[in-house]
Amino acid sequence: MLETLLMVFLGMASFFILNTIFGRRRVTLFLGQANIVDRSREKESLTGFNARRKGEPPLIKGWIPFLGKALEFRKDSYQFLQWLQQKHGDIFTVLIAGKYMTFVMNPLLYPAVIKQGKQLNFHKFADVAASTVFSYPLMCTERFPGMSDQVQKCFLLLQGSALDLLTFRMMGNLQLILRRYFLSKQGEELEYDWHKVGLYEFCDCVMFEATFLTLYGQPPDTNTDEHTHSGKESWTDGLRDNFKKFDRMFPLLLACVPISLLGKTKCTREKLIRFFHPRRMADWTSPSEFIQTCTELFQQYDTLKDLDKAESAVKESLRLSSASMNIRVVQEDFSLHLNPHFSVCVRKGDIVALYPPSTHQDPNIYLHPQKYMFDRFVEDQKEKTEFYKGDQKVRYYHMPFGSGVSMCPGRFFAINGLKQFVCITLLMCDMQLAAGQKEAVLDTCRAGLGILPPANYISFNYRLKGHFRDE
Repeated sequence: MLETLLMVFLGMASFFILNTIFGRRRVTLFLGQANIVDRSREKESLTGFNARRKGEPPLIKGWIPFLGKALEFRKDSYQFLQWLQQKHGDIFTVLIAGKYMTFVMNPLLYPAVIKQGKQLNFHKFADVAASTVFSYPLMCTERFPGMSDQVQKCFLLLQGSALDLLTFRMMGNLQLILRRYFLSKQGEELEYDWHKVGLYEFCDCVMFEATFLTLYGQPPDTNTDEHTHSGKESWTDGLRDNFKKFDRMFPLLLACVPISLLGKTKCTREKLIRFFHPRRMADWTSPSEFIQTCTELFQQYDTLKDLDKAESAVKESLRLSSASMNIRVVQEDFSLHLNPHFSVCVRKGDIVALYPPSTHQDPNIYLHPQKYMFDRFVEDQKEKTEFYKGDQKVRYYHMPFGSGVSMCPGRFFAINGLKQFVCITLLMCDMQLAAGQKEAVLDTCRAGLGILPPANYISFNYRLKGHFRDE
């Protein structure tokens, strides 16, 4: 599929080059994509020519017009950017799928980028990207006055006092789903035999359904206990399958690859849109509250925020697996001052990107960065918040959820949900990894987006703990 896309892109890029050389009328390649770069800059990305101005960082554009270094970046973004950093230094510009992206690789320079709210904007990029990927109109327009601000206010419902109710419902849904996994085929008695499944698949299934029920409630006329052993696909199985299919194509959609070139992705997106149609969702009811919750779980809920080692374990997992870039779009030509003695010139329409994995894997900040250390973020029985690169304190040392205006609004709910999942699973289940397996490695092909899943299949055995027999 990738080779086919490459051939298509090369053909279209050649077409644009010929049009540029012979003075033909400008053609828009991707329908529906907002024009956030000026024409001269777009022409440079299509032709491959770029005259560097004084003060601009080194440019790496590759030999393929428009695509630039997109294929290398997609294959393994971390290794690719590390190689460029060793060759060109901490700041360089790369042509990736028609966009000039200036990467700032030194975490000590991050504050200078993050505080540039006027010249470096995230909301326009997010609005255009989401509109392109999910096929809805741009929000930041006169057509929808005030909508963007209202959406930002809605994000507050994932934080503060509203987070307490979400956390409580998440606790009940996790218990309900895990107990259902151990019901007999008749659905009457609990089973205590070992079950062997894929570790990632198990975590993915449980967390997907629990999070979905917590946020969206219960669909009408659905008994969630009757699907596990029925031999039929439940509504959550079908939804998760469509979600994963769409998610696999998300990086390509974000890179503005036309959805018509991505097989059945458009059909999958339509299924998801129909599933979440407002009229359909209006019939759903609030999540069921779990009738019986043991005292130990209530104690864990009450002290969830105080589970320093559990939070450290989650943060360490995110440090090793998160791959998201921090994106800002340059609003005007200006000189970006990164410290009192150093600045770089950036152009309107270009992208300035921070790549946190380069910080998360920096041996000058983290001892043995490739090693998982569950207590890495604990010091003197409390959260460790000070990390240094040499003798300089690193302000942004852990950035799986972004920074500044682009920071994920659901980050507290996500962290709480992961801690709850770990606590409840350990409380209810005996678990052991299957013998003779290779060490887990990460799939590095998400091109700077989201959490990296495992590249290899890891299986484990689990069973219900004996002290649940008398419940």
